[in-house]
Amino acid sequence: MRKEYDFSKARKKPLCFDAQKPITIRLDEDSIDYFKAVSQEVGIPYQSLINLYLRDCAATHKKLNLSWK
Repeated sequence: MRKEYDFSKARKKPLCFDAQKPITIRLDEDSIDYFKAVSQEVGIPYQSLINLYLRDCAATHKKLNLSWK
């Protein structure tokens, strides 16, 4: 181990992971099973897949059409 280290050329950590905020969300089991199955097909974690889907919905301003009886 060195006695001193030179950090003059060090770079900050990229912000890609700092932009995410951990939350708790309640999802039904069927939805989780669906995203887990799709995640195995495409090879990415199911939580990342859910995040990508929600991000796409937000980017395209998709709105749920609900009508209550």
